[in-house]
Amino acid sequence: MSLLERSVKMTLFERDAKGIRPTPLAGFLAEQAREPLAAFGALEEEVRSISAGTTGRVRLGSFPTASQHLLPGALATFIKSYPKIDIELDEGEPATLVPLLMDRELDLALVYHYDLVPAAWPKALKSTPLLSEELTLLLPEGHPFEDTQIRLEDLRSQVWVATGESTSGARSLRRACASAGFEPNVNFRSDDYDVVRGFVRSGLGIALVPALGHVASDGISSAKVTDLTVQRHVVALYPPTSVNPALHVAVSALLAAAAAAAADIEGVQAR
Repeated sequence: MSLLERSVKMTLFERDAKGIRPTPLAGFLAEQAREPLAAFGALEEEVRSISAGTTGRVRLGSFPTASQHLLPGALATFIKSYPKIDIELDEGEPATLVPLLMDRELDLALVYHYDLVPAAWPKALKSTPLLSEELTLLLPEGHPFEDTQIRLEDLRSQVWVATGESTSGARSLRRACASAGFEPNVNFRSDDYDVVRGFVRSGLGIALVPALGHVASDGISSAKVTDLTVQRHVVALYPPTSVNPALHVAVSALLAAAAAAAADIEGVQAR
């Protein structure tokens, strides 16, 4: 009390034979300090929540098929369990998302790579495997190969629908076909699997898509290429030294969503 009085250079407590009682100034200071002390207590609680990973923000990057099949369940579970954590989503291909991670503009990114097109992720990033996908052959309904055993070399004379020429999906297709002794005749390209399915449905060509890119629909038959073992692998990338505790909660939610997708979608295996 003496220290406080010296600090304000005024008497705050009166002493007499009956004890000590506050002066009017002491009462004024106590009243004025009530709100700052409450705010400081709230700030202290907020900091504790952030350090525990129950409050904060996660800036997430993803590619379209992961956004469609993994994120709805993962984010619903995540937000229900951690309503004070805000999620911000930016969508793009791995070539776009990885630089954003390296610049710390994202906390976490879902990316993919194919067996025949290995990815060299920056050593500064940690990767957690989520799932692997088989590749599914899409045929227009009534195609001569429908309901038959198909080998890759059987498809050498077909017209193909594929993703952009420089994408890892298109490069994987070229390398797989090269192993069977031919170059695929790709007449139509789109990075949107809805568009790819539309071309196939119209009879313009056939396509090889990862399991998450296949949606059963009228006018399209799906088949497995018996001698094709190539897969697409989905991983979560993030800085290993991130100071964002909520990041680890988000990774756990994504692992759970990947397990659910593996149980529901044919050709998907959780990692």
